[in-house]
Amino acid sequence: MNNEKILKRLKEGNERYLLSKNEIGDISEKIRADTAENGQHPFAVIISCSDSRVIPEAIFSCGVGELFVIRAAGNVVDDSTLGSVEYAAEHLGCKLVVVLGHTCCGAVGAAIAGNADGYVKSITDKIAAAIHSETDPCKASILNIRNTVSCLRTAFAGNDELARTEIVGALYDLESGKVTFLE
Repeated sequence: MNNEKILKRLKEGNERYLLSKNEIGDISEKIRADTAENGQHPFAVIISCSDSRVIPEAIFSCGVGELFVIRAAGNVVDDSTLGSVEYAAEHLGCKLVVVLGHTCCGAVGAAIAGNADGYVKSITDKIAAAIHSETDPCKASILNIRNTVSCLRTAFAGNDELARTEIVGALYDLESGKVTFLE
């Protein structure tokens, strides 16, 4: 499946999600047994915030084995995230990475407020560097998504396999459930 078809599938999955009351992809006993025996073959990597209201499999109406999901508060990247993307691209054949940020992001809000401490500060410092002086939470979330996309592209620019992996940003609206892919 090429990236255009993958994006189409994700967009159609989000449309089904918007119309349904309780739909998710295939989570059947059969698919669990198949992926246990034959391994996983996800068609996309999703890097999303760890916010409990952001559930990539549900948002895109996907089931077992279809998405390789990496979650971290504020959808920031570190070496573990980069290693996970590298694994998904090189060993599982994923050719599309979606950085999925969202509205009302607590990590972005904490970066705007500038009052985080402890380990959370390592997250908010990365976000603060990405959003600069932006105080509008939605605009800041988009800047943060774009920064993560840029970080991934830069990190993988020297790797021929990963340089061919398409990386796109998207914003999930918590209230409406709609995903908007960023240009």
